[in-house]
Amino acid sequence: MASRRKRKKNLNKWLLLGGLTVLLVILVAVFFSDGAKEKVKRFAEQNLPRPAATASPSGPPARTSVTLFFLSEDDDLLHKETREIPAGPSTADEAERIIVELVKGSSKGLLSPLPPETRVRQVFVTKEGVAYVDLSRESVDKFAYGSSSELGAVYSIVNSLAYNFKSVKRVTILVEGAERETLGGHIDISRPIVPDFKLVAR
Repeated sequence: MASRRKRKKNLNKWLLLGGLTVLLVILVAVFFSDGAKEKVKRFAEQNLPRPAATASPSGPPARTSVTLFFLSEDDDLLHKETREIPAGPSTADEAERIIVELVKGSSKGLLSPLPPETRVRQVFVTKEGVAYVDLSRESVDKFAYGSSSELGAVYSIVNSLAYNFKSVKRVTILVEGAERETLGGHIDISRPIVPDFKLVAR
């Protein structure tokens, strides 16, 4: 009797152990099956063709309207001429572009204030409102200045910057990074020059 009970107990133990083993096998199979599916899914997602990146819309660069001053041989006065230049990113950048436009000359037949060979080396503006315009040596070597043409050259630069930028109060003209007494022997440029709009035609 005792031995039959013992055999029955052992049989129950083996059945329980077998059931647990089967359950463990099923759980392992499900786990690895889901993991494999997840790996396949991730691989597929990584290798799917991705939509082409759409370029952000970029229109033409912003431009700003500026007023330039050119000398006229008819009345020895400065005359306004409006032109568009690329805008920003700073006052100094726009100021440099204005001087470059002055070097290019008038589109209305007015006198060019500077020789076309002139290079604008640098323009910068201080917190005190002084704009420094550094020109290449061609601004002196390639131009025979009379008193009127030299006056026109100096105030074309000074008035053009002061008119377009409220922050510019005075202008210093340099040649090859150095101060000069004059461009051609007539107008003192050794100190910062204030604009003179009395020279502008009405």
